[in-house]
Amino acid sequence: MYAIIATGGKQYKVSEGDIIRVEKLDVEEGASYDFTEVLAIGDETLTIGTPTVEGAIVKATVQRQGKARKVVVYKYKRKSGYHKKQGHRQLFTQFRIDQIVR
Repeated sequence: MYAIIATGGKQYKVSEGDIIRVEKLDVEEGASYDFTEVLAIGDETLTIGTPTVEGAIVKATVQRQGKARKVVVYKYKRKSGYHKKQGHRQLFTQFRIDQIVR
């Protein structure tokens, strides 16, 4: 059984026991969290929501909060001496999917 959830402007295909990283959510480590925006649930048959599946919940546990690896943005224009180096580390929340409830 799998589900497609939406959070942080992105969509994720998850199954029970999966580990996913999503955009940072304000939830403490070890706490449980319910994803209520379930777009589809699939097992033998596929149930697609309009826009979400009625009454479906994906239950998850927060494993950790953290920062992703650094992404380096380097801008350069030849012959003019223009160089600009900038870095970014995106914040994330890591979840373990516990249960998919129809």
